[in-house]
Amino acid sequence: MIVLEGDKLTDKIPNAIVTSGTFDGVHIGHQKILNGISEQAKKYGGKSVVLTFWPHPRFIINPNEKGLKLLSTFEEKSKLIEESNIDYLIKLAFTKEFSKLSSEQFIRQILIDKIGTQKLVIGYDHHFGKNREGSFDYLKSNTEKFGFEVQEIPRQDVDHIGVSSTKIRNALIEGQVEVANEYLGRPYELTGVVVHGDHLGAQIGFPTANIEVAEEYKLIPGNGVYAVKVMVADQMYDGMMNIGFRPTVDGNSQKMEVNIFDFSGDLYNKYISVSFINWIREEKKFENISELKNQLIHDKITTKTLLGV
Repeated sequence: MIVLEGDKLTDKIPNAIVTSGTFDGVHIGHQKILNGISEQAKKYGGKSVVLTFWPHPRFIINPNEKGLKLLSTFEEKSKLIEESNIDYLIKLAFTKEFSKLSSEQFIRQILIDKIGTQKLVIGYDHHFGKNREGSFDYLKSNTEKFGFEVQEIPRQDVDHIGVSSTKIRNALIEGQVEVANEYLGRPYELTGVVVHGDHLGAQIGFPTANIEVAEEYKLIPGNGVYAVKVMVADQMYDGMMNIGFRPTVDGNSQKMEVNIFDFSGDLYNKYISVSFINWIREEKKFENISELKNQLIHDKITTKTLLGV
């Protein structure tokens, strides 16, 4: 897949079959659209093109909105889109100036003049342009003027899936990773760098890697204990992760700690990726460290059972 910055696109893409959107999380609904344009491009000898916006439009349109967290970084989104065998991914900078483009300006300046769109495929509720004024009906009634074909993914083809990025975000915030994973079509994943902690885990026989995620906008699942898979230097391990304030120990700041089974080695300042598989339990305060250790022993048994270890 070729990734292009929108402002650096100088040559039109031959026989471009295009879809556009934010595609946060690239969930199973998105995958249906991506697979569709990929198949059409192969069938008609064209190129499949995904036009996506970065940063997320809501960060620009509503800059004071503090609650929005995203399911994927641009790099994660790019990797997931590539898995659908897309030929081109165009990263279009979403700015205040861009947000003021009318639907016709967007169509002419981006879809026609820059990309050379031959066919546009969109979801049934997709809108574009200033104040979301553009729609499928608008495109359909102006196909002769714009000179490209338009296809809408029917409501019945999307609604039965019952999925949206918002639903996935809400599920993760509630710790419902199994629900989120079903909508995503894969385990939810985050990547971070391992930093120094207080080493308490090692003292009680459960050494943990403390993870910091650089992207402040990346959604962190709700507090609790999870069964996870951990990717370390292209090697996958089983593990259990705690997200929360560690009330038995300090309770002052939220931390992400993962105990990686059957692993030994120095991970400090290295990046690891964690895939959330199952929710185990809520975070709780224990009377003492001994009670905490006993609970961790039980959690490990539960985790291994859930992961089929």
